[in-house]
Formats: sequence, C-alpha cells, structure tokens
Amino acid sequence: MRGFLRPAAGLICTFALAVTGCSADSGGTSHASGGTSYAPYVSATDASATDSAGSPATYNLAFVISDGSGCTPKWDGSEAIGDPAVQSRIARLKRDGATVRVSFGGASGKELAQACDSASELAAAYGKALDAAGSALADFDIEGATLTDSDSVALRSKAIAELQRDRPDLEVSFTLPVMPSGLDSDGLALLESANTYDVQVSTVNIMTMNYAESYDGDMGGYALTSARATHAQLKKVFALSDADAWRGMALTSMIGVNDVAGETFTLSDAAQVRAFAEEKEIAWVSMWSSFRDRQCAHGRSGRDDPATNCSGVKQSSGAFGRSLSG
Repeated sequence: MRGFLRPAAGLICTFALAVTGCSADSGGTSHASGGTSYAPYVSATDASATDSAGSPATYNLAFVISDGSGCTPKWDGSEAIGDPAVQSRIARLKRDGATVRVSFGGASGKELAQACDSASELAAAYGKALDAAGSALADFDIEGATLTDSDSVALRSKAIAELQRDRPDLEVSFTLPVMPSGLDSDGLALLESANTYDVQVSTVNIMTMNYAESYDGDMGGYALTSARATHAQLKKVFALSDADAWRGMALTSMIGVNDVAGETFTLSDAAQVRAFAEEKEIAWVSMWSSFRDRQCAHGRSGRDDPATNCSGVKQSSGAFGRSLSG
C-alpha cells in the first residue's frame, strides 16, 4: 500500500487508498474504491459478546505498548505478544473473513517509541506484534504526553519507514485527537514528521470525542465539523484533492457518555456519522469500543458517568455497531 506519498521534485502523487492512486511516473499503486468499512476498537485480550455487532470488516486490536521496563511489546503492557489465549482470540475474530489491525499506543501506558533506544529496535518491536497477529495493518494511536514528545515522534517515524521498506504491503494509520477546529499543532507536527521520513500513511483516523466542557451540544454535529476542518488540513499537508483527502480519513467516536462532562454520543449521532462517511467516501468508521456497546446494569452508570464496559445510555446490545456499520 502506498498513500500520502511525499512528492519528489517535479512529481505529484495523491493518496492511494480506495482511489485511483498515483500515476505510473510517480511509482504509486492503483486501488479500486471499496466504500466505507466498519472497524471497531476491541480488546486484544478479552472477548465481548458485542465484538461482532455490525459484522466488522476489520478489528482494531487495542493496544500494544511497552512492558514498562524496556522495548518489549506486550498487549496492554502485560500480556506476551505470543500469548496463546490472545492468539486464539485473534483467530476467532478472523474466522468470518475479517482482518485485524494492530493498534500501538493509546491513552495509557508507555508507547514503544518512548521505551526503545533506536529506530531499528523499535521497528523490530512493532514487527513482532504484527507477526504475532498475522497482520499487515498498523495503527498508531498517539495522544496525550506522547504526542508532545518530539523525540519519540521522530523515532517512531524513522522506525515505521524502516518497517515499510522491509514490508512494502504494510498499511499505516495514525489515530489522533481532534477538536471541531481540526488537528492541533502537535498532531500536524506528527504528520509532518511522517512526511519528513517518507512514511507511507494510508489513513488519518481522528478521535471525534472528549473535546472540552464548552462542547456540550450535538456530538454528531461536532464530529462532522471536526472532519471538515481536518479535511482541509490533510489537503494542505499532503497536497491532496478533495476526494482523496476524504478517502484518507477515518472517524472514531466514543459511544455513549464521554470522558468530558456534557458530551454524550447517541445512536442518532452514530447514524449521522455513518451517513456522512458514506457520502464523503471516508475510508472507515470506528468506535471506542465494542465492549462498551451495551446498556449499563441498573445503578452502575448514568448519563453523566462514563464506564469502561458499557455506554451509559439506553440501548440494545450491539446497537452502536449496527448503526455505524450501516
């Protein structure tokens, strides 16, 4: 997969995922349009009855991070990459033809780029996790203090570029926080770093959630506003057409009650996001997370109390997955 190619002198190349792709002169590969797929975030270690709601095309396996003491990749920082129980779980997720994408990072723990000493060591750590999952899809969920760490941002870009030289079919997505005004300066700097080191980026996945307490209105509307603002930024950063910038984007919402007071993403919001994604031919839509896609038990979580294993809103089990999958 080649996408978001940084043009060499005199060449212009466009984003290649689900679009016609680059011209022969620029060395790109042609890809036919495949529509907007559904790819929820799931636990890599624990199965949920709602994982398969909406029949996902891809599962984002959350998360591979450092073991906390060095450059050893582990699921959730605790389970070995080759853990037999995780291997069995991944095999079950793939059983009906879905693929898996290994997601590195997340909001907790230490991302490997902050634990490894060199680009080659980091590339090897990423590669071990991808091989264990049998995946050629890598997602880098970079947020919080990790996003502001310029040294680890540069090291990660170098390592991904090295990994892609060894694995030409590796598809890379970056999952980044967003506001209705778009990506912040740190998110844009990460994308510029990817450009600098010739990382081939398939998709920029924006987390349309947890904005700030002043954003307590229509979460579906905020998601669309965030997408439009990011679209303009991606056009500029990667010199893309309107259509290619949309097809190089993914949208991830936190279903139900969010971590910021007043923010609740409803089933109506999910339908709105899905319709918008299909209209714009956005690459994929996702949610945090499959294991929250159910109503909370009575008395355990209300509309103002986000929970780790339920949505905090009235719903049938799997309803968000079905809505986001279209």
